[in-house]
Amino acid sequence: MIILILLGVPLFAAAALAFVGDRKLAPEINILGSAATFIAGIGLALQVYEHGPFMAGGKFFFVDAFNVYLAVLTSFVSMTTAIFSRRYMRREREHGRVGHIGMRFYHAMFQVFIFAMLLCLLTNNIGILWIAMELATLSTVLLVSLYRTPTAIEAAWKYFILCGVGIAQALFGTVLLYFAAEKVLGEGGDALLWTNLSQVSDKLEPTVLTLAFVFLMVGYGTKVGLVPLHNWLPDAHSEGPTPISAVLSGLLLNVALYALVRCKVLVDGSTHTHQAGNIMMGFGLLSILVAAFSLLRQKDIKRMFSYSSIEHMGIATFAFGLGGPIATFGALLHMLVHSLAKSAIFFTVGHASQMHRTQDMDKIKGLFNGKPLVGWGMMFGVMAIAGMPPFGIFTSEFLILTATTKDAPFLTPFLLLGFVVAFAALFRRVQPMVSGAVPSYQRQIKVAHLPVFLHMALVLMLGIYMPDFLNRWFHTAVELLK
Repeated sequence: MIILILLGVPLFAAAALAFVGDRKLAPEINILGSAATFIAGIGLALQVYEHGPFMAGGKFFFVDAFNVYLAVLTSFVSMTTAIFSRRYMRREREHGRVGHIGMRFYHAMFQVFIFAMLLCLLTNNIGILWIAMELATLSTVLLVSLYRTPTAIEAAWKYFILCGVGIAQALFGTVLLYFAAEKVLGEGGDALLWTNLSQVSDKLEPTVLTLAFVFLMVGYGTKVGLVPLHNWLPDAHSEGPTPISAVLSGLLLNVALYALVRCKVLVDGSTHTHQAGNIMMGFGLLSILVAAFSLLRQKDIKRMFSYSSIEHMGIATFAFGLGGPIATFGALLHMLVHSLAKSAIFFTVGHASQMHRTQDMDKIKGLFNGKPLVGWGMMFGVMAIAGMPPFGIFTSEFLILTATTKDAPFLTPFLLLGFVVAFAALFRRVQPMVSGAVPSYQRQIKVAHLPVFLHMALVLMLGIYMPDFLNRWFHTAVELLK
């Protein structure tokens, strides 16, 4: 029942918002729908915490410590993004960037996007996972092109083509996975269930599963934004509405990485080697280094933070590939704190862009003096995302670095190089924006401070103190991903 509520609320909210359109209560309905989804997510998490993993809907849904924590994170960030977008999108409407139809479309597709991500996380069927991932792609393609400018349409088209090719590779990988499974489990839907596949992973043909993982890595790796499959991501972030940038960076990339990690567990069980982990480590390390150096060259503020997302998803991918309890714990924590910090940063970026009527970093100045809470929100966000103590990202990166020093010491210098370059690049680019005199063209606007500082408070707390229930939760998930 809780799962049906969790998935049904965003669908109902999407239908209601498609009907309500651009009327005054549309943003409030969007917030209420997202809040109800978050409450249902908390209820589902409590059920797993008290009773352990379970299946529902005739084995159609499967919930454990790994996917339910991501479902709660997804519903929480969606709720805070809906709160942020209330004022942000209303201002975009007032200045003519979005029309009546665009606002109707934005609110409805926002809820469809939430539904698609939650379905990806909760389904027990790898075929349904692929379909839900495609639905998430299509809904965000349409949202990226919301402004209907030539550059926005070009970004959406690039996103659609590259992720379409990627998702086709993932489909072929899924077919190969089914081909190996049907020889053990027989024909039919049972050969597509995660729970069945994990039980017989040691009986699956290793060669077929290794080949399947290569296609799945390319397919879902495109959605994660891993180098060299990342070219859609900076354009989609810079041209789409800022709330969509927040949920793309904070949520969708996590969902695609979740699919990859589930597949890696199956391949490891079949081959009894570290082949899948090595592939993930290679893609992850390449993403860290390329994204870190790319940060130095950016002039658009949203493009810069999109490269930061590529770097951090590379860190999480590398850690999951490295494996072991410390690295896996660090990767789980990193997904959590990165989602919270990066979405908060995009909230402040949206405020700063509207205040200065531009995303050009050279023209954004004087945030400390002009709008102190926006300036400090951005500064704290950058401190967190750059890995400064005592924020949670420092903790997760320290754990991953420690595990790398122990299990793959020859890669430690490359990992450190990526961290240092990204740290320097972010502060070099952000410091001029928050300091200095207030330019004459800076506008005073009403902003939503609550989502920013709520996220930053959680990231700070997780760097100083981890609640016992979350610690046990992560340890349970680590055991599942061995």
